[in-house]
Amino acid sequence: MRSSGKAVKRIFFNNCTFYVEKNVYEPAEDTFLLTENLVVSEHDVVLDMGTGCGILGVLAAKRARKVVAVDVNPHAVRCAETNARLNGVMEKMDIRRGDLFEPIKKGEKFDVIIFNAPYLPSEAREQKTWIGRAWAGGPTGRRLIDRFISRAPSYLKKSGRILLVQSTLSNVDETVRRLEGEGLQASVLAEKKVAFETIVVIQAEHR
Repeated sequence: MRSSGKAVKRIFFNNCTFYVEKNVYEPAEDTFLLTENLVVSEHDVVLDMGTGCGILGVLAAKRARKVVAVDVNPHAVRCAETNARLNGVMEKMDIRRGDLFEPIKKGEKFDVIIFNAPYLPSEAREQKTWIGRAWAGGPTGRRLIDRFISRAPSYLKKSGRILLVQSTLSNVDETVRRLEGEGLQASVLAEKKVAFETIVVIQAEHR
């Protein structure tokens, strides 16, 4: 398969097929750690922030009532739309392009908010490509994490939860502290050691 002239890679996961364009982040250990800890019910409305190829959103939509998937990368939006159609969940997905919560409508709230954030410490030049923006988190790795934390609670239902993926290289304790500063209860739900870092899933809920 080819999409808009861009070669794509095909991957298989959880009885689903996903195409990943050249300019879109390919699912990796962080993605799969989040999928292992993603539990949604048939009544849930889910926000998949930074959807990439749409793998998390598609898997959530297999069970959830509705999934809103957001990405700033136009290649990712197109790729996610392709994968939603391919896996039969397009009618349950609303895929939007924009920077973090910019495309979220006033009054929209979610039962589950998931975000595989760009979390690796990086230099400015590493954020100049679409792929770079998918993993590069600025000097401390927290450029988008902190922006996300400051706004996410206002889009979370009272009974909802946030699942945020990051690395120990970008200060997990700081994330927990900031989430609790926003009035949430936060803790590390899962972790996986990979090479020179440990990837963690942090869960946060209203107190």
